[in-house]
Amino acid sequence: MVQGRVKRRQSAALAQERPFVTGGLSVCALCDRPIPPELRDAHHLIPKSRGGVITVYMHRACHKQIHALFTETELAKNYSRLQELYAHPALAKFIKWVKGKPSEFNPAARRSRNKGKL
Repeated sequence: MVQGRVKRRQSAALAQERPFVTGGLSVCALCDRPIPPELRDAHHLIPKSRGGVITVYMHRACHKQIHALFTETELAKNYSRLQELYAHPALAKFIKWVKGKPSEFNPAARRSRNKGKL
């Protein structure tokens, strides 16, 4: 497993790619809405169980939706970047829907019937 300076470089590159903190409030990496502190989750772009270290902050609802749609293997192989997540049709539909909701909105997420079927 890679350690040390490589992980620091990966984290620094992601931080330069897109700012996730504005005016003291975190901004969701998925839906671009401000995140209340009690609904903030850190999402590993590559699951921790697969050696991932880079995290981004998301609303709890956005984070739950990602894990309702994808297995950890799918996340590691096919959806390890935000652009790849945005491109998935079911997640794009969710993002479009949730953008119109208030920041405190926290809906339930249901597991997809297609989860784990590539």
